[in-house]
Amino acid sequence: MSSRAPRSYPYVRDPGDLPLLRGEGWAGWLVTRTVVWSALVLVLGSVAAGLLALLGLWHPGVAVPVLLLLAVAARYGAAVVPVRPLPVWSAALLVTFSLAAATWAGVTHSEQVLPRRDSGSYLQSAIQLSSGHSRPITVSPDSVGGSGVLAVPGVTLASPAFFATGTPKHPTLQPQFPIGASAWYSVAWWGAGRAGAAWAPAILFGLTVLAVGWLASTVVGSRWGPLAAAGTALLFPLVHVARSTYSEPLALPVLAAGLVTMGLAARSARVVDVAIARRTAVVAGVLLGGAVVIRIDALREVVLVVPVVVLAALQRQAHARPLGVSTAVSAAVAFGLTWLTSSQYLGSIAGSLLPLVALGMAVCVLGAVLLLGARRRWAMPSLVQAWLARALAAAFVVIGLVLASRPWWQVVRQSAADPGARVVAGLQARQGLAVDGGRTYAEHTVVWMSWWVGPAALVLALLATAVLAHRATSAWVDSHVLPAWTGVAIVTVGSTLLTLYRPGITPDHPWADRRLLVALPTVVVLTVACAAVASRWSTRRLPYAVNVAVSAGVAGALLVPTAWATWPHATERVERGEWSAVDHVCAALRPGDVALMVDSRAANEWPQVLRGYCGVSALSTTSALRGDPTRMRAVVDQVARAVDARGGRLVLVAADSPDLVRRLGSGAPVVVVDVRVQEDARLLERRPDSLVELPVQVWLGRGE
Repeated sequence: MSSRAPRSYPYVRDPGDLPLLRGEGWAGWLVTRTVVWSALVLVLGSVAAGLLALLGLWHPGVAVPVLLLLAVAARYGAAVVPVRPLPVWSAALLVTFSLAAATWAGVTHSEQVLPRRDSGSYLQSAIQLSSGHSRPITVSPDSVGGSGVLAVPGVTLASPAFFATGTPKHPTLQPQFPIGASAWYSVAWWGAGRAGAAWAPAILFGLTVLAVGWLASTVVGSRWGPLAAAGTALLFPLVHVARSTYSEPLALPVLAAGLVTMGLAARSARVVDVAIARRTAVVAGVLLGGAVVIRIDALREVVLVVPVVVLAALQRQAHARPLGVSTAVSAAVAFGLTWLTSSQYLGSIAGSLLPLVALGMAVCVLGAVLLLGARRRWAMPSLVQAWLARALAAAFVVIGLVLASRPWWQVVRQSAADPGARVVAGLQARQGLAVDGGRTYAEHTVVWMSWWVGPAALVLALLATAVLAHRATSAWVDSHVLPAWTGVAIVTVGSTLLTLYRPGITPDHPWADRRLLVALPTVVVLTVACAAVASRWSTRRLPYAVNVAVSAGVAGALLVPTAWATWPHATERVERGEWSAVDHVCAALRPGDVALMVDSRAANEWPQVLRGYCGVSALSTTSALRGDPTRMRAVVDQVARAVDARGGRLVLVAADSPDLVRRLGSGAPVVVVDVRVQEDARLLERRPDSLVELPVQVWLGRGE
């Protein structure tokens, strides 16, 4: 049998069906099954966690057996996905880059314990879920001095990322964000405590690198997957989130697996089997829609699946209906669970969700009109057919140029009354910039991208997008079946453009670069596609040495700027030492203590840490109460008496300075922590390249 025989079998159900594939079949099978199975486990486990947490049953005795059963079910789900043969050397490189990325992120993991950012909020939510077993979090009023204390204006259980719900007699707390990430980090906490929580996102980052490499191998070519994996592993924004407990390390491998599975469903309908295509489409829909229970921004990708389904339905492709139904059902279930477990959070981001809902409705209406028109045999005018492909390709180029040129002609602002505007104004003042807190800096999003991949990669990605748009539209106009990669391109490019237009995040870097975590891998894969096309073109027309130089040049345009931008951050350990600081505070408190946060930084950072990790009852004060010293003193005395009446001790906690503890308490304040850690800079107009000092200080005092 010729060594080229496997190329006649582009997709197979199982390597056992084609024994002559030998290594290529098993390599492709291993990568495919690993990525799809892992993504299904993440989605199904997140849904199960939401249901069990609502019932108060998220503890190891119930959760672990359920997760094991779901892992078995996911194995059968992954088995329906067709396998594309992959050379052993390519699969080996994918696995090598994935393991290297996971090891790098794990060894340099951060210690973002305090909920100053989303990573700390996810961690504290996971710790609370691992020990409390339910969502919302139930709080006994007697543990904080009785329901009368919670009825005092200015005294609250709430803190950033933890909303106070319920009533003073039946108080509860509702953590921010969908439950999926917190649930899986709580599993890591059960397994290995703080080490498990530190390494879990790093391991998931390795899975992301493998998934993106598999995506490139599928849509570009098997020998190009390792280049995409390497480019993804070097992206600092991805490394940054992989070092801490964010939601993105879970969401990205799920999204990548869903996209590739969607492309395989389209391909399978033509070259494998209609039944396999439909089952594969169901798996894709479960992954794409179910990702909402991990990261609410996945709704954007769900909306972009609608035009994919409409185009497939217009061509009567077998996978269209199952893809649409499974995506809609899984997204509805995921959003419903998110509403039940995080309704306060969804209400707080309504301003961002409503435009997305409006876009989804508009896309659905347009899709319905097109489907109705197809039934009535509407046809495009011949002039439109002649120019559509070129017009669409040109439109993408124009859109890219408009987005890139925005800093020259636009300043994007939001309401100056928005809480984020006050944060931005403070950052501007400290960085010597003109104070304009309403600025979102959204006009600079293409510049943000260029920081991490370089301008050459952005140009190549834009050209690749235009070419892909031309090819897909030409196939449509000529009544040919759309290429299998069309759906993948629509979702990834569409998500990238929407993000670049409206990132919707406080624009301080590197934190704000989280919004680019779909866009950046998209640029990587598009640039790799350019390298593949350049290689194939030069192979036919140029000498071998020139061919190698062309391919290496395009690859270098991606890898060199990316590695250069990431190098200053290669060994960073953000907020290292914070665990030790938290342990010191916990050790200074004893059973029966009720901690009351008396200044703004203590109220922002410590309530849930003391409540969830230290196991100490905690209350906070509102900014309005802290702004009235006379009333503040009276409230502290009232709370102290209520706590004392129940045999407890009120402990005043300050993290800004000891002054309030000294004025409000009896005796001198005690310094229990006074350390300096290193945190990421918060820059607005340039790429960060170093860490800055962050003081962590806590004073304790006894309430009178």
